[in-house]
Amino acid sequence: MTKTQRPDRPLVLCVSGHDPSGGAGILADAEAVQAARAFPLTVITALTEQDTCGLARIHPQPPEQIEAHCQRLIQDSPPSALKIGLIGSAAIARMLARFIDRLTTDEQAWIPIVLDTVLATGTGQSVADAALPQTMRDELIPRCTLVTPNLPEARALTGADTPQACAECLLALGAPWVLITGTHEAAPSVTNRLFGANGERHTWDWPRLPGEYHGSGCTLASAIAARLAHGTTLVQAVESAQAYTWQTLERALRTGRCQLTPNRLLDARLKHPLGERAA
Repeated sequence: MTKTQRPDRPLVLCVSGHDPSGGAGILADAEAVQAARAFPLTVITALTEQDTCGLARIHPQPPEQIEAHCQRLIQDSPPSALKIGLIGSAAIARMLARFIDRLTTDEQAWIPIVLDTVLATGTGQSVADAALPQTMRDELIPRCTLVTPNLPEARALTGADTPQACAECLLALGAPWVLITGTHEAAPSVTNRLFGANGERHTWDWPRLPGEYHGSGCTLASAIAARLAHGTTLVQAVESAQAYTWQTLERALRTGRCQLTPNRLLDARLKHPLGERAA
């Protein structure tokens, strides 16, 4: 694509694992990005053997293969945002850190990077090797615009306990923004907390829906990335993406025996994330 050519829609490069059940992972990313009227570019970090009831095995892909896929894509289709989900191994995380450095030092303009710090499935199975959390802390988190851990992931990454303490640790690593989600807290509502390195603090409370859901974190992070690709401010993107994600859960689909699947394409007539004027 030449400098005079522009894509018809903003492009979001999604780098994550493949969930064959379609609840989470790269399929969730693609649907959430498409629902926001952006276009997903997808690179798979790991194949997984899983269904709506849980994970059986994870098969990380060779880092050099993932890197080659990313490089080829950005040379043809420069993205307006990067979303990283399931990584699977420390070696892949180190490769992604190198890729981000090249991405931000080449002719490609600065782009927002959203890191969904996936360390376990919704049913609790680990999807990370032993070295991945430390590599995330040292090499990936400092290079990202926003990290979106749930509270158990934030605790695992920092050793802290409260959302405030966890966020302070993650901000100290170099992330400009941290969104800690409260889906795993025992409370009648889900409280999501956004912390900025500039001192900004924002809190949202959402009614807790009945049932268990597979892929809500992937949906939220990808929806944020798509809105950032449209040029939305970070706080606005986080707020709008939460509302969208809650709707996908409220109208979730029964696709298997266990967890429900977010209905990410719930309405083909969803309003444009920037409003009707931009549609």
